[in-house]
Amino acid sequence: MTAHPLTWLYAPGDRPHVVAKALASGADVVVIDLEDAVAPDRKEYAREATAERLSEPQPVPVHVRVNALGGPLAAADLAAVAALPGVSGLRLPKVTSPDQIIHIAQTTAPADGGATPLYALLETALGVERAYAIAAAHPALHGIALGEADLRADLGVREDAGLDWSRSRVIVAARAAGLAPPPQSVHPDIRDLDGLAATCAHGRTLGFLGRAAIHPRQLPVIERAYLPTEEELEQAETIVKAATAEQGAQALPDGRFIDAAVVAAAQRTLSLARRK
Repeated sequence: MTAHPLTWLYAPGDRPHVVAKALASGADVVVIDLEDAVAPDRKEYAREATAERLSEPQPVPVHVRVNALGGPLAAADLAAVAALPGVSGLRLPKVTSPDQIIHIAQTTAPADGGATPLYALLETALGVERAYAIAAAHPALHGIALGEADLRADLGVREDAGLDWSRSRVIVAARAAGLAPPPQSVHPDIRDLDGLAATCAHGRTLGFLGRAAIHPRQLPVIERAYLPTEEELEQAETIVKAATAEQGAQALPDGRFIDAAVVAAAQRTLSLARRK
């Protein structure tokens, strides 16, 4: 996996040809979905097809989103895919409690260690309210993110800005728990690339890193939005060069003040640009 994944492409588990295209799409991570993208009468086939696909290592990291925790299908999904060599992560929908993370971490961990990384999706008001407790629940948890469609319905939110508090809550919880910044939730209109770009720009200002996608055409838009611009790279290089030449806080010739925090941010910018 790249050091800083920016694109996470969902593909329905009951459509193996779509999964194959997703694996060749250039996405940093492919998420095979056994949950919302699969009709109820196709769930068993989706699980079997996914297990067959992931019975061997894949060319890119592959996560599997299992069915809703606490429902009748999640346990069977986890039993079928958790230990497969082609699985790089398990995405857990509708997480509302740290106990759920602890239980799954304990029940899916192999006897010889090396548990599959877990990623929690917070899709309800209760999940957002417990964001930090969930994020810090277990070392096997490698990330959290919002599921905005379900959260929007749960909160009764009409305008997109109504989700900004929840977004910030999850971003802060992830960072407080020592996890990577979360990726944004999907933009549901695959033809609205301008809207995708605009909402990515907004998400970046909030502190997200990358975004989930539901169609390959969304990938380059997301990547452009989250990669540093030429101006940002130049500024970062100037800051790091100045910090290398002279230790401690200082003022640059253009008047900008830099200290350790500014230098760390510049180093992150350069690292993101070199991520592949």
